[in-house]
Amino acid sequence: MPKKGEKTMTTLSDEEQLLLFQHKMLAEEEMAKKKERLLSQFLKNKLAKEEQNSALNLNKINTQWRTVLREVKARELHEDMEIFSQTSERVVDCKDSVIKSSAKELSEAKEQYDHALRSHLHNMDQLLALQRCRLNLLEESYDMELETLTKEFETERKTIIDQHEKEIRYLQDVSMAMEQNYLDSEYEGKLEFQSMWDDLKNKNLEEKHFLRLQLESTVEDLWRKFQDALKNYTDATEEQKVAFETLKVKDEKSAKEIEVQMKKIQRLQDSIMILKGKIMVHSRDSEEQNQYICEDKELILVQLHKCKAQRTQAQEITQENLIKLTLESDATIKALRKIVDKGEKILKLAEICQKFETEKEKVLPFYSSSLTPEEQEEPEDINSADIPEELAKVIADYRGMQNFWKRYNKVKLEQLSLQHRHVQLLDINRKLREMLKQYLDGISVSDEVLSQPNPLFIVNHQSNLPQPLSIPMTQSGDKKPPTTYNIIEAAHVISHIL
Repeated sequence: MPKKGEKTMTTLSDEEQLLLFQHKMLAEEEMAKKKERLLSQFLKNKLAKEEQNSALNLNKINTQWRTVLREVKARELHEDMEIFSQTSERVVDCKDSVIKSSAKELSEAKEQYDHALRSHLHNMDQLLALQRCRLNLLEESYDMELETLTKEFETERKTIIDQHEKEIRYLQDVSMAMEQNYLDSEYEGKLEFQSMWDDLKNKNLEEKHFLRLQLESTVEDLWRKFQDALKNYTDATEEQKVAFETLKVKDEKSAKEIEVQMKKIQRLQDSIMILKGKIMVHSRDSEEQNQYICEDKELILVQLHKCKAQRTQAQEITQENLIKLTLESDATIKALRKIVDKGEKILKLAEICQKFETEKEKVLPFYSSSLTPEEQEEPEDINSADIPEELAKVIADYRGMQNFWKRYNKVKLEQLSLQHRHVQLLDINRKLREMLKQYLDGISVSDEVLSQPNPLFIVNHQSNLPQPLSIPMTQSGDKKPPTTYNIIEAAHVISHIL
């Protein structure tokens, strides 16, 4: 029993030792944490004080630096003012000299203007004299041509009258011969008609009634179509209208002849009733003749169909021609309207250009070419051999446009020169803006200016420009040369440019 108690005491003492050791470790950790907190608080307070002191020092440095910069800048501005005053005096002197030279040039220009006006009036007098001589020559040539034309007309008139008389005589002879032939053929036709009339009496009557009905309907349809065609063609076919009137007169004559023939037919019908007996006798003989007549009738019908087809084709062709004419007329009207509008625009532009013309351009609108007359004739001779006749005629028609092309080319050259001058001025403006920006950056002090390289921002005799690379020493005993910087202000550059 006592041995067991000793063992428990030893075990408890070990556990207590562990607990004590743990308490000690926790206490040490708490002490270490407290020390770290105190150190961090101390460092924070120290950093805050140092930041406050640095801010105060920076403010003091900035105020002192600004005063120094203001004094330096004031001196520089006084020097710039002196330079500007000198340059302004020089500019005034230059302008006075320019005014004097311009006055001299104006007097010289006035003298040149008077001389040009005198020469212009002299040239105008010469041109008027030449024009009068030319008119006299043209009148003489006109009189000569008129005399020749009158002589030719009289000779042609005599020849035509003689030929007309000969033709009239020939036609009279022909008409007499035709009348004799007509009388003979009429007599023979009457005999044949009397012989054939008996055979064709019944069939002709039936066919006549049938054909009359068909012809009346076809004539009415054709008359309606003809009236419609007349309404459509009256506006476009004036020439055909005259021919139509002549045909109408012929139609009236033929209608009268048809009436006469109808009266004759009625008389013949009376005689036909008498000759019925004779027809019965001659019917057998007329059968063969009827066959021939039927064949002729079929041929006539075929020809009639062909004529109808030709008439429809002719109508279609005329309609197509009318459509083409209307389309072409519309196109020509539109093209002419465009040309008229273009001409009006050109005239308006010419009036506007006349308003903007200078006095020199009004006096001498067309500049004289720098080439001699021999040099101007040489290319014309060379080109005349190579150019075809049609193109040469077109060029001759457009020779009157030479003065226009001269003025046009002059304006085009002036436009190109102004564009070139505009580009130069834009470049000068850009350079001046850069110089002015440099000048303003040198005057003002801001975060943006301080962040960029500035030759005026110098601290401890050093600027914020990039330092050049160090030059290697050639000799061991030589010293390093001090780095030098050439600083040119924008105001000084502008003063020298102006």
